[in-house]
Amino acid sequence: MRNIKDHIAIGIIVGLIGPLLGALGFYLSEFRHSGLMEFLDLAISKKLLSPLLSLCAVINLGLFYLFLNKDKLYIARGIILSTLIYGLIIVLFKFAQ
Repeated sequence: MRNIKDHIAIGIIVGLIGPLLGALGFYLSEFRHSGLMEFLDLAISKKLLSPLLSLCAVINLGLFYLFLNKDKLYIARGIILSTLIYGLIIVLFKFAQ
């Protein structure tokens, strides 16, 4: 991790991709027999999309502490910013359902 530059943009990208990979991992472990669109339709109809995103946003906590311990403070700030973006999306999904 020494060669990674310390920029907020990198942290935002890492913070946005981490929870998406977590959601993809959940899909592959639990719903691999069904299609991705069927999974999304089920999550929307059962109002599980915002809890799923909330659970996946917890991944950012581990990423935050990882980069904080590696003294990549700007990347850690970007991860916090992306977590706030996820929080806004989760709130919008909560009120839209």
